[in-house]
Amino acid sequence: MKGKRILLGITGGIAAYKIAFLIRLLKKKEADVKCIMTPASCDFISPLTIATLSENPVYIDFWNQKDGTWTNHVDLGMWPDVFLIAPLTANTLAKLIHGQSDNLLTATFLSAKSPVIVAPAMDLDMYIHPATKRNLAQLELDGVQIIPAESGELASGLVGQGRLAEPENIVAVLEEFFAKSNAFQGQKVLITAGPTYERIDPVRFIGNHSSGKMGFEIAKVFLSQGAEVTLISGPTKEKLTHKNLILHSIQTAEEMLAEVQSCWKTMNVGVFAAAVADYRPESPEVQKIKKNEERMTINLVKNPDILAWAGANKTENQKLVGFALETNDAEKHGFDKLKRKNLDFIVVNTLEDKGAGFGVDTNRIKIIDKSNKLISFELKPKHQVALDIVNYLKENIES
Repeated sequence: MKGKRILLGITGGIAAYKIAFLIRLLKKKEADVKCIMTPASCDFISPLTIATLSENPVYIDFWNQKDGTWTNHVDLGMWPDVFLIAPLTANTLAKLIHGQSDNLLTATFLSAKSPVIVAPAMDLDMYIHPATKRNLAQLELDGVQIIPAESGELASGLVGQGRLAEPENIVAVLEEFFAKSNAFQGQKVLITAGPTYERIDPVRFIGNHSSGKMGFEIAKVFLSQGAEVTLISGPTKEKLTHKNLILHSIQTAEEMLAEVQSCWKTMNVGVFAAAVADYRPESPEVQKIKKNEERMTINLVKNPDILAWAGANKTENQKLVGFALETNDAEKHGFDKLKRKNLDFIVVNTLEDKGAGFGVDTNRIKIIDKSNKLISFELKPKHQVALDIVNYLKENIES
């Protein structure tokens, strides 16, 4: 962790006493540590202790009461390689879920550009309460990694789950995080995402319900692991910015093909998650079609097969991943598509599974590789599905 920048958020729980040891461990690993404390946390451990151990000033308020200067939470949110909040109390957890920013720590969370990892700590009844469970589930759905609380003696005198993970265990999680963050360092990755819109006339189009969420989540994972990502996306509400990201926005399948063809030969990896329209109107109208006739016939022509083109032009050193969303016989269609399009593996899902498909935050996938191996995954948030896909690809590259 030498030189890694860790922003440590400390909230007001009794477990804050462990943070002194955590900071010492991080400093021994030669990490650069800056700390934000909530006002309540100062009742449990002194800012002087934290400042001394971290070798950096401690941030508590939006402004310095001595000289009146403003503490810029946006700059703090842009500084770290990872934002760790430990301990995370039930109170701060609820604030994070609802987007409250009544202190410097919560405001910085909303501005954070880095991955966020949290380590909750509270009494066992609070930890297992349905409200806490819902909040933790939502936080995870929002892309935050959670270090589960451990079991043992609690400040209340009870024994059970709720203890802050031991500092050594938190450090181990961070080491694993940083190890993964370099997995695709120097690799160029091409990702397609979202639908394509094929014009009927200036106001109408043929398209599908793809939101682009899956492709964007995959891009986020690759970026977090050091890759240089070119993302070619159809119309979507998803947003993503990163210093290693090149984003091309397109409308039609032909536009997407042109972008793919312009850069594919320089890529190490291709993940084609876009839901490309199979057909387009043969002769789009220049003016809006008026509703005069009882029936209207639109002649459709086949769109170019972008994934097949990439497979046909793939070198031995390139890895290519495709997607197949089916409504029936998903595995059969997946195996067929894998072979026809010269893929290294294919990600298959089906609308038969509740919670999978377009426009939702979860997915349930199966991966089929070129050796006909099939791996099934449980229903998960799409950011975790993206992790599964990228991790499998990493193993595939190294095999």
